[in-house]
Amino acid sequence: MCKNESVHNLNFGDEKMSEKIYTDYFFDEPAYNTHDGGYVPLEAPETVPQPLGIPSLLKPVKETATDTYYEVVAQAGETQILPGAKTKTWGYNASLLGQSIVFEEGKHIHIDLINHLPELTTFHWHGLNVPGPYVDGGCHAPVYPGETKHIDFTVNQPAATLWLHAHPCPSTAEQVWHGLAVPVIVKDKIEAQLPFPRNYGVDDIPLVLQDRKFHEDNQWDYDADYDPDGVQGPTPMINGTVNPYFDVTTQRLRLRILNGANRREWRLHFDNDLPFTQIASDGGILPEPIKFTHLMLTCAERAEIIVDFGQFKPGDEVALYSDDVAIVRFRVHEFEPDNTVLPDHLVDIDSPEVTADAPVHHVVMSGMDEEVMMDDKKFGMQRIDAKQELGHVEYWDVTNTNEMHGGMVHPYHMHGTQFLVVSRNGHEPYPNERGFKDTVGVNPGETVRLKVWFDYAGVFMYHCHIIEHEDGGMMAQLEVVDSKHPQTYKLMDHHTLMKAFAEERGIPVEKLRLAGMSSYEKMNMEM
Repeated sequence: MCKNESVHNLNFGDEKMSEKIYTDYFFDEPAYNTHDGGYVPLEAPETVPQPLGIPSLLKPVKETATDTYYEVVAQAGETQILPGAKTKTWGYNASLLGQSIVFEEGKHIHIDLINHLPELTTFHWHGLNVPGPYVDGGCHAPVYPGETKHIDFTVNQPAATLWLHAHPCPSTAEQVWHGLAVPVIVKDKIEAQLPFPRNYGVDDIPLVLQDRKFHEDNQWDYDADYDPDGVQGPTPMINGTVNPYFDVTTQRLRLRILNGANRREWRLHFDNDLPFTQIASDGGILPEPIKFTHLMLTCAERAEIIVDFGQFKPGDEVALYSDDVAIVRFRVHEFEPDNTVLPDHLVDIDSPEVTADAPVHHVVMSGMDEEVMMDDKKFGMQRIDAKQELGHVEYWDVTNTNEMHGGMVHPYHMHGTQFLVVSRNGHEPYPNERGFKDTVGVNPGETVRLKVWFDYAGVFMYHCHIIEHEDGGMMAQLEVVDSKHPQTYKLMDHHTLMKAFAEERGIPVEKLRLAGMSSYEKMNMEM
């Protein structure tokens, strides 16, 4: 039996079964962020426990049988996170984070993107298969203060937990740190037939995992905390709540977990290694349910898990930990017995054949701190680094050249697609990587092979999702080419972007300081 699996005898009610449960985090321990020189360990909050904030569902402006209309507003506000002064925060349709957005597969979606912030932003639909670069919402799709832009698209992908976040390079990290991140839930008819909890807010809840440092008067200070290898804070903040608890009123609980942190890896486990079942990854439902006691998520990864509280009684409390710090406590109340058993097979995963004679793309993530690069270059806003024909299925080999000791896991993300992980250094991917993904952690010295295809033409970015790394240049962009219907795209240029930020802040361009630009300046490079 391999190191990361074991056979456990489990008791759930009157049922006893023996089954395989994975018991380690899979990733290479010497590369954990706990070994970073600038690592900031989590600290257990000393504040009074608070009910876990559950993002409300954003109400459509209008809805028909075929179309749904939303207004998504990026706004500034203040949020009562700690006792005392409120914290200045940003959010979507809320003062912090936002209201969860629901899309139904097959529907045509119309969204007004409204910017009520004091500076430009973008609206990036992380994990959504949409055209690029404007609908996708990367750095080429700015929405200026006071401006409204409209996008529309048809949802053409399986049920999944995605997310919306800001992406205005090189200020993505700071805007996400301000609070611009919110879950996006895609629903479809296949998921609706599976025996999963899905009563949102009761037995189906999102967990947005973030961390912050609170300075004087409970404020965040991004510049003071800046680290080119990723900003971290000692205080865990879950759905914008510090020291949260959740009242468990059903035996089974579905958690849609999003690593929404700028840098932190979350190594998750429950009290007494309570097993749980992962049913979905970034891009949707897994082909088979996978049982764990420990789960590590790198930046931007998602995992949907089902936790069974059948062995507990009212009054019990079960904590979810990251490493050795409790981040959410689950308070068990009376619930009806639930003997639902998940099927051994959940969904079929379409894995198309690789296009004949297609090239293999090679991506190299290198460096740390300000020296991070992709393919020995820093990101160029108007440079196309790779091309792929629309509809072609091609391999992408993604390598992390960091050394094992002193290096780090780089989470690699691609816009505009959900890929399949084929192998890690020629070996099988991790057991929970057999479904669709858009972000994959790559260990130092490792090459991960991906099978990639796109449903839409456009310009899309690919990058490390340690957000300070992407702002610092560990990012590139590809054009998905539709040879039958060629297009040209107006790409944002660095000078225009810097000028806009400077004008919004009322300072000359030469005095503008965006933290990510320090990485370019140190390397004598331009964006």
